[in-house]
Amino acid sequence: MQAEFNFFQHWYPLSPIEDIAPQRPVPVTLLGIRLVIWKSKLSENYRVFLDQCPHRLAPLSEGRVDDKTGNLMCSYHGWQFDEQGICTHIPQAENPELVAKNQRNFCVVSLPVRQENDLLWVWPDADSTELAANTPLPLSPQIDVKKGFVWSSYVRDLEYDWQTLVENVADPSHVPFAHHGVQGNRETATPIALNIIKSTENLIEASTAGRFQTTITFEPPCRLEYAISVPNSDKQLGLVTYCIPVSPGKCRIVAQFPRNFAKTLHRFIPRWWNHIKTRNQVLDGDMILLHQQEYLLQQKQLSESWKTAYKLPTSADRLVIEFRNWFDKYCQGKLPWHQVGIIAPERWQINDNRAVILDCYKQHTQHCSSCRNALKNLQHLQIALLAYFVITISGVAILPDALRMRLGLPLVITALLGLGAYSWLKFRLIPKFYFVDYIHAEK
Repeated sequence: MQAEFNFFQHWYPLSPIEDIAPQRPVPVTLLGIRLVIWKSKLSENYRVFLDQCPHRLAPLSEGRVDDKTGNLMCSYHGWQFDEQGICTHIPQAENPELVAKNQRNFCVVSLPVRQENDLLWVWPDADSTELAANTPLPLSPQIDVKKGFVWSSYVRDLEYDWQTLVENVADPSHVPFAHHGVQGNRETATPIALNIIKSTENLIEASTAGRFQTTITFEPPCRLEYAISVPNSDKQLGLVTYCIPVSPGKCRIVAQFPRNFAKTLHRFIPRWWNHIKTRNQVLDGDMILLHQQEYLLQQKQLSESWKTAYKLPTSADRLVIEFRNWFDKYCQGKLPWHQVGIIAPERWQINDNRAVILDCYKQHTQHCSSCRNALKNLQHLQIALLAYFVITISGVAILPDALRMRLGLPLVITALLGLGAYSWLKFRLIPKFYFVDYIHAEK
């Protein structure tokens, strides 16, 4: 009998490091396990603990980093824990020896962490730290400055399951249609000749022939990568995704976008602008489709296999088939929710509320430091523009007649331009950080 794939004994990236707020604990969920990311003020390295205080199981993510000790403090009763998770202070202890004698008994579960390729990685099994130390991170060879690459990072929570995300990213033929006008063009879509090069428990590799030579690599459980070569040149670009299982029907994508050309342009385009103009729209283009597709597949799988529920006749479907066969063979077609005490339903509930499914603020903006800061600055600018309009118009109204004739018109014009900029921010730009409905029929 085939050994079951162990999802817990692998490295996962939780977030781009630049997006983690260092001044406060950050909650995150991986494989149904609630975790907290935090950093001591006395250290350069982040730590990841199980998000529960050993005292009364309160969430440490609601705690704070103590100003004096630099330790993580639980906000319920003030217990403190150092970087190793050892309890260092119990305010209620009548005898200080109570803490000294029971430090390790009162410790928090601390997980192995690494910081590499601009990402924070965690190993979700606290009982196999030696294996974690000897297991390499699933790094992309494209995320390498020495090879001339530049890249940007992106993170978003998604309203569908890990297996649906992997299947979707492994399917290049949907791009011209699901992302028409954003990343592809349905009018120029052509058949994709996709070949499986290698398929084992720990690696699936495929290639496509066509205008661009593309290699697609899936390193279970999370790295799914495209390496694309531009013909007749040394230009290379790629898509590096890490597909993170969060909970039943929920997942997170951590993505990096490397290339070895147009490096000056990379430095000058703000990261947040790229997110709201392209990255969010790409995920929006998939979200409704995949949320409902997943529900229908689960319904069908109550009585039949995906092999008959899906119709997969073309070469473009080969990697989807290979992934599904891998998932059946090594994972019995399911994620290990039972190991963390979660009883997964046979099918998730479908959600018809598009504002929830496409809630960009909760899924991305609040997690992304670039978008959070841009939104804050734009909101301040919005207030300043409105204030300028009101003050200028009021000021012109009370100017003496001679000054009003000379200065009034230019000031009114600038005030109206400011009002126009305010309106553009309010109705066009700022909503992109929150919610923009994605209707395929209008694309």
